[in-house]
Amino acid sequence: MNEPVNIRELNDLIASKSNFSNMIRNGMDRRIVGQKHLVDSLLIALLCNGHVLLEGVPGLAKTLAIKTLAQLVAAKYSRIQFTPDLLPADVIGTLIYSVKNESFEVKKGPIFANFVLADEINRAPAKVQSALLEAMQERQVTIGDTTFPLDSPFLVMATQNPIEQEGTYPLPEAQTDRFLLKVVIGYPDKEEEKRIIRQNIYGTPEPVTPAVDPKEILEVQKIVEKIYIDEKIENYIVDIVFATREPSKYGLADLQSIISYGASPRASISLAKAARAYAFLRGRGYVIPEDVRAVCHDVMRHRIGLTYEAEANNISADEVINNVIDKIAVP
Repeated sequence: MNEPVNIRELNDLIASKSNFSNMIRNGMDRRIVGQKHLVDSLLIALLCNGHVLLEGVPGLAKTLAIKTLAQLVAAKYSRIQFTPDLLPADVIGTLIYSVKNESFEVKKGPIFANFVLADEINRAPAKVQSALLEAMQERQVTIGDTTFPLDSPFLVMATQNPIEQEGTYPLPEAQTDRFLLKVVIGYPDKEEEKRIIRQNIYGTPEPVTPAVDPKEILEVQKIVEKIYIDEKIENYIVDIVFATREPSKYGLADLQSIISYGASPRASISLAKAARAYAFLRGRGYVIPEDVRAVCHDVMRHRIGLTYEAEANNISADEVINNVIDKIAVP
């Protein structure tokens, strides 16, 4: 059983750290117009020590977002452009023979950074994807006989383009499952688009100065781990996940022919973690059902397998999640 939690103390602790998320949000707003959901998703991933998979057409500030975040945190940032001829050694590093020392020396790859942008991850072959995803899961990399731990905090933001599917290698389901969130980014509205034009035509972009120390992120992550989740909320999370596995038991028999496989236990863990982070961003020391519902789509959309029937009828994972959320009783 969980040890008793003093919610008031926890709320005070969270209030004392509220400046953390405000500073990051303000810094992001200087460079990025709109995209509040993207910024919130990056913050949730940062607080949970998880990774984000972004899907959106080119030009929606995916690369700019993670670069700005890395500058705000004064952390090491690296970008890997995935191409069909990329090799695992190009990502994690390799052994290079030194003539001077007459021995092999380790040359570390771009994965050794706090923030890694894996641009167009679905353009590289499976062996490169699996090298990156192993590093994400284990948070360590083996080069030759030596294993190197990766820096902390460590956040991978992978992007994929939904338009051009020629020459791409779609991520296998087992690998997309390792991403805490899959965020689908939409276009800005008219007012935001006008601001983007003005910002890029007339003004020079404001320089981004470091606002947060990486050590502070590790402190905040420890606070997020203390946020209280009641047993009723745990049951709510489990019901949502189980409804994708056995829909007929939850009065969702029409989803039986649409879902080929349901969400894994990793979905339950990720839902609980992301809901905690969302509660922190709202200044609360406890999770409420609205927190779970707010993060549900991003956590679940890449963890539900759809049948050919669903694809033929243009039914998306988001529609399935909507049906599940509407049906499951809120505690």
